Amino acid sequence: MLRAWKLEVQLDEQSDKAIYLQVADAIIKDIHSGRLKSGDALPGSRYLSQQLKLNRNTIVEALNVLLIEGWLESRERRGTFVAATYPFHPDASKKGVKPTAAPSTKPWRIFFDDGYPDSKIAPIAELARAYRQIFNRKAKWQMMGYGTELGDLEFRKEMAQMLNHQRGMSIQAQMLCITRGSQMALYLVAQTLLEKGDYIMIENPGYKPAWKAFESTGAKLLPVNVDEEGLVITDVIRHLKSRKKIRAIYLTPHRQYPTTVTLSLQRRLKLVELSNEYGFTIVEDDYDNEFHFGYRPVLPLSTFAELKQYVYIGTMSKVVAPALRIGYLASSNQQLLDKVAALRKIIDVQGDNIMEQAVLQLIKDGTIKRHIKKASLHYKARRDAAEVLLQKYLKHKATWHVPDGGLAFWIVPKAPVDWFLISERLQAKGIKIICPDSYSYDAPVNGIRLGYASPGEEQLEEGIQALAKLL
Repeated sequence: MLRAWKLEVQLDEQSDKAIYLQVADAIIKDIHSGRLKSGDALPGSRYLSQQLKLNRNTIVEALNVLLIEGWLESRERRGTFVAATYPFHPDASKKGVKPTAAPSTKPWRIFFDDGYPDSKIAPIAELARAYRQIFNRKAKWQMMGYGTELGDLEFRKEMAQMLNHQRGMSIQAQMLCITRGSQMALYLVAQTLLEKGDYIMIENPGYKPAWKAFESTGAKLLPVNVDEEGLVITDVIRHLKSRKKIRAIYLTPHRQYPTTVTLSLQRRLKLVELSNEYGFTIVEDDYDNEFHFGYRPVLPLSTFAELKQYVYIGTMSKVVAPALRIGYLASSNQQLLDKVAALRKIIDVQGDNIMEQAVLQLIKDGTIKRHIKKASLHYKARRDAAEVLLQKYLKHKATWHVPDGGLAFWIVPKAPVDWFLISERLQAKGIKIICPDSYSYDAPVNGIRLGYASPGEEQLEEGIQALAKLL
């Protein structure tokens, strides 16, 4: 039986966004607007393909995206329905806009980092060419003076466009601050958002360099456990009911650091609801959004129209090269951005305008887009090769799930192990790992984050084999 609902979508064949994603986003828009409500049935893929005059496989791909992201649910022998847990917000209005430990200095033969990119595939020649072209411009002297503490305006405009187009955000250049890497962005946010006596909730296990930035303000950390669906919301609620002065929560919802799990849609929606109810800011660190091997990355929490208080943090360093420190933060909180700009001016005056112009040129001429596509294929092949090795050597000793993106696996032994002893024995063989206490708030977790992108294939196999012998 055909349903009364009819999908209305203007398809743009010239757009960079694939047709099946345009269809998926149109359905999400209808869910947000109320045209589709929780429990509503969708027409079959054959009917939708006839209605939109599209290949049926295109419609099936669009529906698969929405099933994966949690907007729809499939009921056996009945069809596809809008997820029953999705909370409809009739008064929601479109809002304005609104990592890793340092490598060891010792020359280890093999270093299992926590997810560094492969510097050998960085677009070095293209970047050098962009620098030469900049210094050959007639008006190059204009770039040699002081600029704004928020970063080059044209670069911010381009970054805002990228975030709006690729990540579903709705921001403008004045809502962005370009920083020297995401760690600087975290520090600026910590110093302007928190003060002594405040509390901030953090994921446990989680990203300790961020915790250090928060603790430097005199604020105290409140750990929130992580399971297979990401942040445990009952822990969040328990902290909120403690009547402590909780100013914010810091999380990595897209691919949780270190476990790589994705925060489920239901928990995202509940977290947005709690943020609005209790008035705390969501500090969202989207540290490796670009490298995704599935349909597409899950959209950031910061795209939700209902969310009132957020800071979104990202980086370009993993995209271009880690040595080029380019991070950014975005927020619709103008008072916060003014404080960030003032603090940035004190400690750094401004960013690297020449580097920002060079990267801007690579964005405009398509180099960055081509590099991300090439790098994603490269890293997917590396991930698949690592999975083969894990199956070969660790199948009976540890568990893991295959991540849809990013640059690392989270490996959990089937029995508790002494990671410090294992680390010592591996170091004797010239192999370095990051011990689990680098991720935990209190007791070390029984897992290890294993980066697969930067080691060579032979190094990867030797390291995994050596690790397997010690588990």
